[in-house]
Amino acid sequence: MTRKQRRLTMIGGSLAVLAVAAALVLNAMRDSIVFFSTPSMAAEKQIPAGKRFRLGGLVQPGSLVRGDNLAVNFSVADGAATLPVAYKGILPDLFREGQGVVAEGAIDASGVFRADTVLAKHDETYMPKDVADALKKQGHWKDDYGAKPSASVAPTQGASK
Repeated sequence: MTRKQRRLTMIGGSLAVLAVAAALVLNAMRDSIVFFSTPSMAAEKQIPAGKRFRLGGLVQPGSLVRGDNLAVNFSVADGAATLPVAYKGILPDLFREGQGVVAEGAIDASGVFRADTVLAKHDETYMPKDVADALKKQGHWKDDYGAKPSASVAPTQGASK
């Protein structure tokens, strides 16, 4: 083999190894991607039992039922549809009825969303963008959701530049 042929063989082998590594990384990432849906989107798509996704919406008032061993049942609604959720674990401190929530898990054969992670909004003005967009689309958006409390800021004295 000439020097040029060895160089081309080396470059070709390196490209093949790089392509295999890229394919393995992309395949691993495909399995870990979790999509976001509202209850009405989940009903429209007819998501099969066992397929993982994120469910977002508002916790339905009066639906929170606490059971034994940290078991919690509640319903998530987006104005058009409601989906029952079962979760076993400690809920975030800010979790309450009527507030925004994002739960990650899968629907079981009986139609109950089995969550393994529940996230609550972190303050009274925050709402995940997807949840806010879904509420706007459904016509349940309030103009004061994005409003920030007004605060007068006094200039600091002696501040150096």
